[in-house]
Formats: sequence, structure tokens, C-alpha cells
Amino acid sequence: MTPAGPEDVPAEFVRALRSLRNVTVRPEVVLDEVPGPARIAPFSAALTAEVRSARRSVAAAELASGRFVVLYDPEGQEAWEGTFRLVTLVRSTLEAEVGTDPLLAEVAWTWFTDALESAGLEPHAAGGTVTRVLSQSFGALERRSEQTELEIRASWTSAGEDLGPHLRAWATLLCTAAGLPPLPEGVVPLGPRR
Repeated sequence: MTPAGPEDVPAEFVRALRSLRNVTVRPEVVLDEVPGPARIAPFSAALTAEVRSARRSVAAAELASGRFVVLYDPEGQEAWEGTFRLVTLVRSTLEAEVGTDPLLAEVAWTWFTDALESAGLEPHAAGGTVTRVLSQSFGALERRSEQTELEIRASWTSAGEDLGPHLRAWATLLCTAAGLPPLPEGVVPLGPRR
């Protein structure tokens, strides 16, 4: 496959990417553009995110991280049931006692479905996995407390080109996994006092 030049990029894909630029996320979420995967679809784009306890502060703790990938195949793909596929990843570290909850995976998946629902989305062909890793240290590292790492991988198909609500839903999922309380519509969190 030869790389597409700007003149080869379909207008539908360009409009979809422009819809992402209009999205405002919480100040704790730091988004960066990265190259999309090259082999999965003819056209792709990707964003990474970190949820930090304070925006752009080196000393701020990372609460969650992830990746949001837009795949576009003008011909569509049968498994996608459409032409735009969204693929996401969310990672966070949880308290050890939360990680041992036998219902953690089911709860984390509802974070995903609730985030989509709150954005007014009805995704097609949605699927994914929730993985948790319990870490206990030994020897020279035994002073470290037990940790649980949670990873949510999900993909779904968008019914149209407006991907803004999908990005907002993913940002909501990131913040939920980071343990941030939800914000009502129109409310902006106050930053730390100086």
C-alpha cells in the first residue's frame, strides 16, 4: 500500500477529523496527536491522552492514560458494520482492595457503556476486553504496596462522520477510570490555588 497524499484523503475522513478538533475535554486530560496505525485501514488517525492530577505539571501524578484511534475504510469492513471504526485503550492504576473485587471487570465495562450513553451514542458492533493485573512485590521491592492495573480495550462503529461525541465519551471513560468525579454539564473544575 502506498501512502496517501493530502489530495488522496477522502472528504468524509477529513470532516470526521475536523469534528474532533472542536471537542473540549476536562483540564486534567492532556491530548496529543500521534500517527495512526498503518495496516488496519486505508486511513487512520490517533490521539493519546494522560489524565493528570494537575494539567501540564511535571510533578502531577498520572491517574490514567490511553489511546483513541479513528479507522476509516471507504469500502467498509464487514466486521465493522460501517466505514468508521473507533478503537480505544484506557489504562489506570487502582487501589489494591478495588482490584480484588470480583465484579471489577463488569463494573469497568459499564464505565464504557455509560460513557457512550451519556454522550447520546448508540454504537454498532461494540466489543472489548477488561484486563486487570494484580502486582505484589518481593525481595528488594517488597516495600512497594500492592497495585492493580486496569486496562479497558474497546472498539465500536460510528454511524456517521461526527466523531466529537465519541471523543467526549472516551475522555469521560478516561476520567472515570482515573477516579475523577463526574462534572455536570456546563461546570468547569477549579484549578489548584496558587
